[in-house]
Amino acid sequence: MLFIKNGHIKPMVGEDLERGCILIDDNGKIAAVGASLEAPEGAEIIDAKGRLVTPGCVEAHCHIGLDNEAMGWEGHDYNEIVEPLTPQLRAIDSINPQDEAFENAIRGGVTSACTGPGSANVVGGTFAAIKLTGKRVDSMIIKEPVAMKCAFGENPKRCYGQGQKKSPMTRMATASLLRELLFKTKRYMEDKESGRTPAYDMKLEAMIPVLKGEIPLKAHAHRADDILTAVRIAREFGVKMTLDHCTDGSLIADELAKEGFPAFVGPSLGGKTKIELSHKSFETPAVLKAAGVPISIITDAPVIPLQYLPMCAGLAACEGLDMEEAWRAITINPATQTGIADRVGSLEPGKDGDVVIWTANPLTVIGAHAYVTIVDGRVVYEEKSRGN
Repeated sequence: MLFIKNGHIKPMVGEDLERGCILIDDNGKIAAVGASLEAPEGAEIIDAKGRLVTPGCVEAHCHIGLDNEAMGWEGHDYNEIVEPLTPQLRAIDSINPQDEAFENAIRGGVTSACTGPGSANVVGGTFAAIKLTGKRVDSMIIKEPVAMKCAFGENPKRCYGQGQKKSPMTRMATASLLRELLFKTKRYMEDKESGRTPAYDMKLEAMIPVLKGEIPLKAHAHRADDILTAVRIAREFGVKMTLDHCTDGSLIADELAKEGFPAFVGPSLGGKTKIELSHKSFETPAVLKAAGVPISIITDAPVIPLQYLPMCAGLAACEGLDMEEAWRAITINPATQTGIADRVGSLEPGKDGDVVIWTANPLTVIGAHAYVTIVDGRVVYEEKSRGN
């Protein structure tokens, strides 16, 4: 058992506890959170000494483990640019837990992430939700698959229309290819359910969970018209969807509020490297939230290294997002919107013991990072000066 005492606990549900305690049981689950708990006999005790204590941060959209740091071409395992429709690909078959980005993320207080294929293909394959510590991806999985990646806008056009001189060369073609795949999957699924037993098709099998509403489409879309094309197709087929990047979201916030799809906003730090990023801004989360759109903040790591997820939330707070909402946008919101809130995203009894004790508030203090990071009730990182 692990017992954390004397922490300023921000559980993401209910009120903060100025001097609170957390008990994590032998199974790595949170057993209790409160202001007046006593450490059970034999428990390992960590004195937070008044430091901020939060759930581990959750990243809703990145490519950690598939786009490896400092490995050049050999580490690029996130885009299969040979055909525009590859739904049969699975992130878990490319994730490299030995990538140094995992240790950096843990030191930065990020303990869970949804990671998967890039946006070269109209449909790229499935994302997985994983813990960010471990030697083997199979033992790191929170949920798999968690979403099916699809992409609109410049990226598919550039990778095929310009690079390979084949479809999609236009936004019309991108939408058409996705529609065709969804129509074929619908027919394939109906044939299977009626007993007509069609020939096995790995691509269509991979798309069945989307049509059944078991996982959402994870729609890469920056420009306003691309975002609304994604919405149009999702409505046509009655499928779930998240709007990833949503760069122009502030321009159509009222329209998106009518639809109810979650927006994963980012990466908002850095240059405007493409035409469709012309409205990139840290103001977007606040505008979307004010309109009633469910939001999370993302890094799209390695575009922004994953350890800077809290900093991105802080920058959004500087541009108008309420500070509490900024915290929720990197904890309970992404956990809820990716379907893993039963395990992570808040400090509640029964959830995984993923806890961060911070050196300072990372949303307001440059250079703040984890003093202690705990995943599944086990200390996986601690400041070398711990004890001072």
